[in-house]
Amino acid sequence: MPPKKKVEEEQSPMYLGRFGTSLKIGIVGVPNVGKSTFFNVLCKQSAPAENFPFCTIDPNESRVAVPDERFDWLCDHFKPPSKIPAYLSIVDIAGLVRGASEGEGLGNAFLSHIGGCDAIFSMMRVFDDPDVTHIDGDVDPLRDTETIFHELRLKDIEYLNNHIDKVGKVVAKMGDKDKAAKNEHETLIKARELLQEGKLIRKCTWANKEIEALNKHLLLTSKPVIYLINMGEKDYIKKKGKWLMKIKQYLDANDPGATMIPFSGALEQRLLDEPENAKTFLEENKTQSNLSKIIVTGFKALGLQYFFTVGEDEVRAWTIQRHTKAPQAAGKIHGDMERGFIKAEVYQYDDLVEHKTEGAVKAAGRYRMEGKNYEFLDGDIVHIKFNVTDVKKK
Repeated sequence: MPPKKKVEEEQSPMYLGRFGTSLKIGIVGVPNVGKSTFFNVLCKQSAPAENFPFCTIDPNESRVAVPDERFDWLCDHFKPPSKIPAYLSIVDIAGLVRGASEGEGLGNAFLSHIGGCDAIFSMMRVFDDPDVTHIDGDVDPLRDTETIFHELRLKDIEYLNNHIDKVGKVVAKMGDKDKAAKNEHETLIKARELLQEGKLIRKCTWANKEIEALNKHLLLTSKPVIYLINMGEKDYIKKKGKWLMKIKQYLDANDPGATMIPFSGALEQRLLDEPENAKTFLEENKTQSNLSKIIVTGFKALGLQYFFTVGEDEVRAWTIQRHTKAPQAAGKIHGDMERGFIKAEVYQYDDLVEHKTEGAVKAAGRYRMEGKNYEFLDGDIVHIKFNVTDVKKK
């Protein structure tokens, strides 16, 4: 028994959320804060973006390539006919209003759309525009953010009230015989108490066994959040505004360590509409687009990374979760590679840039063999060696 306990203590920490690579990030905010405009420029497609609440009724979903200079360099270097980057799946969710947890606005439908996502872009409007109405009459990003997370907490509490009773009946019947049910019941009660205190599930400390129980339920307040600050074009270029410091202080107090990314939907729309003038405009105004930073940050918030396979036929980024071991990573390419995994031949992008060819990388001693326990690192360039001799059972 003691050795088993030791193994448990050495396990990697578990993470809240769904496992897999088909994960999504949702754009969440109150009406008319710039969600659909942001979605349009991000995905370079035309979703409705009219000036009235609830324009976006059904969630628009798209995917956008994850920008990476390494991928671009590899494509230029190998010049393959097939170039496949990693992608971030994004959902534009209609505006959330106070009372949504009780059905106000299009409440419960919107909350279910958030439930289908694995992370949140929380959109905070700080721009003033008399032509773009605000549902509460004036611009106040702190109030808007309080509204959103208040509704998410209430919905989580409602959900927990129902499931605590259901799991409680199992515990009452089975007692200590069903340890998993007992752990789940205790964990859900703890989660409800924390939510009732005004806390968010993702900001609390959980043991592995508690995370295992919580991951069966995927509570709304357990999802990673990135705060996007939608500024007016002039304020964004000047890198200042009356709300920036207030938002920073608010997040330091209520969501310490949170990622906050300023951007300007108006600026991004200009760059999209006038591509021939975009570079000159950015240089003259000494500013830059923040879309690439937002995409990369969102991708990482989902716990995702990727490795590369390269050659004259194809350069491809294969999306995996962090801490994925070599056989399972190989399985993203083909199931037989996981089943018959022998080893992974691995080298680094920087080594290829320095030595120019794979042969030169080998000659420099920078090419290595990794076994089944190796966890792929972001940006690894790999060749998989495998051998499947048996006939796969149907």
